[in-house]
Amino acid sequence: MDDSNANDNSDVPMTDNDLHADGGRASSSATRIGVDVGGTFTDVALTVDDRLVTAKVPTTDDQHVGVLEGISKACDRAGIEPAAIDEFAHAMTVSVNALLERGGAKTALVTTEGFRDVLEIGRQNRPELYDLEAEKPDPLVPRQRRFEVDERTTPEGVERAVDPDEVRALAADLRESEAEAVAVCLLHSYADPENERLVAETLREELDVPVSASHEVLAEFREFERTSTTAVDAYVRPAIDNYVGRLVEESEDAGIPAPRIMQANGGITDPETVREHAVTTTLSGPAAGVVGAAATVDDADVEGLVTFDMGGTSSDVSLVRDGRAERTTDAEIDGLPIRTPMVDVNTVGAGGGSIAWVDSGGALRVGPRSSGAEPGPACYGRGGTEPTVTDANVVLGYIGSETALGGEMTLDVETAHDALERLADEAGLESALEAARGVYRVANATMTRTIRSVTVERGHDPREFAVVAFGGAGPMHAAALADSLEVDRVVVPRPGGVLSAFGLLAADESYDAVRTVGVGLDCEARSASDGRTGSEATRETADSSELEDVYDDLVENVLADASDPDAARVERAADCRYAGQSFELTVPVDETFDADAVAERFHAAHERAYGYAMDESLEVVNLRATATIPGTEPTVRHKGAGDAHLGSRNAHFPGAGVESRKTTVYDRDRLASGAAISGPAILEQAESTTVVPPNWGGEILEDGTLVMRRAADETEVSER
Repeated sequence: MDDSNANDNSDVPMTDNDLHADGGRASSSATRIGVDVGGTFTDVALTVDDRLVTAKVPTTDDQHVGVLEGISKACDRAGIEPAAIDEFAHAMTVSVNALLERGGAKTALVTTEGFRDVLEIGRQNRPELYDLEAEKPDPLVPRQRRFEVDERTTPEGVERAVDPDEVRALAADLRESEAEAVAVCLLHSYADPENERLVAETLREELDVPVSASHEVLAEFREFERTSTTAVDAYVRPAIDNYVGRLVEESEDAGIPAPRIMQANGGITDPETVREHAVTTTLSGPAAGVVGAAATVDDADVEGLVTFDMGGTSSDVSLVRDGRAERTTDAEIDGLPIRTPMVDVNTVGAGGGSIAWVDSGGALRVGPRSSGAEPGPACYGRGGTEPTVTDANVVLGYIGSETALGGEMTLDVETAHDALERLADEAGLESALEAARGVYRVANATMTRTIRSVTVERGHDPREFAVVAFGGAGPMHAAALADSLEVDRVVVPRPGGVLSAFGLLAADESYDAVRTVGVGLDCEARSASDGRTGSEATRETADSSELEDVYDDLVENVLADASDPDAARVERAADCRYAGQSFELTVPVDETFDADAVAERFHAAHERAYGYAMDESLEVVNLRATATIPGTEPTVRHKGAGDAHLGSRNAHFPGAGVESRKTTVYDRDRLASGAAISGPAILEQAESTTVVPPNWGGEILEDGTLVMRRAADETEVSER
């Protein structure tokens, strides 16, 4: 079917029943469902009787309503009852929405006397270096709800114990403040949590609100980042608790298993774990998409994959290397630092529903404001009048006027043209077509910059990567982005329109723990002429037995949350740096801590990241442990059959040198394995549309994946 955008299409039918999937945690015949809530639409992927069935519904204000509607729709199309589902995996936007919209709980902060304003002071760096009037975002906790306790802990341990009576008196002040959640973050509690533990336990006894303690959320140094992360956890915790609790209850009423929730680290876990550690759910949806890309595309013959997920509201870009999504512990959401392990996703406000506008200088801009699902782009005919990227794609001919979206929504092409005409008048352009070309180019330029930020700016050559495009509009723009980056290959997975939901079916169960140790690394790699010792650079030199004790505690913590500890794979890592540096790089650690091996890995990692290594003393700052229970990746088989040719229409390709090109249109579901596609071509399916430009060609693989390759010239493609 013709579609503008996987996240710009409300009522979309399931994929062709010839699409099959094997796999499941219990067995290959298990009925499994993944539901991903996006900013505009909720995607569903269901495997039953070796079939993959998909559905899409608008995201609702109460997200659980849309989730259950999507499950019901997918089950109806599969011919089963919801009670037949064996496993339910879920990704959501509750926490990130609460942060972006400042709609979280009324939160209080309890901290060490004299450190009440850490959240407000933050770091001295400015969002814009040369903008003296740049403003930082308001802290999540206003000053009147920030409270102090008389205690003192140093990196060496507790110097002055906290008075329990003072904490009980503080509880009365917190009740009076009407706080709905409390964050407790005492100075250096990562080193010794005794005082903080007493404060948190006392407040939990005295108050009827959730209490987040930093030694449980993030046992890591750097006071501002630790305080910010703990405050975020407290801020979103009531919303997560309420949402997950209601979803669990309503799932049980429908006979559906309790949902396994996607975390930001790319792993799923049980509902109770995320209710206790709410901060781990930030960016869970984008993480699921990257996991899906890693599961469906082989990166063995390229440097890695650039995942490009363009939805209705935004576009998400990430990297996959050696079959694994790259992760980070240094992220921000709306200017708020969050130091929890998460898939490294860069988001930009450019999606199918992003609104095009003209700034005060007369320049054409796109986003970040979006039309959302209601009223949606002008072409939806639901009252939207502002021009969007989707409307531009209609005018360019990438989305046809002859086919209703999903067979249920008729496109209002005239309204789309009217919206672009008004934009053209405002921008001083000649026609709606010129405006559409401009919108397409501006949106592509914004997304190209985002891809460069995760490749070129990190020392990677994008030409050595393949682009994996998904989301409803991702495959429509991917080849144009690849052209600008000189990337020769674009891969569009068969379930690309709902890949985040599909990725939930492939996700591992994963848990992380970290603890700051701050010791010098005693190894042969240290420079003899350096003049410094580990004890001078840090408090002490690393003692392998003491580090092993810390690792034992971390491993015990991550295995305690695992559903099946015996099946878990445990990985250890260390955050290291050269003495005097401010930031760290994470390197793997063997089952037995070997200082020389850690040093060698750090030097190699530093050279890879920054282009050089130094003969300097090293410090081990943090120790990390991750427990993973591998999931089962659905294996998709494709049996395209019948006549896939739907006809042709004129489409405009910016830079093609002609006004328009006659473009062949195919039903992608009917394209058989091995089918070759020569550009220009358009491949339509239920959840997304793929554009193959004139200088590109494509081939359908056995599992239905489309691999597009850029030709040296158009003749090479046309002669295939």
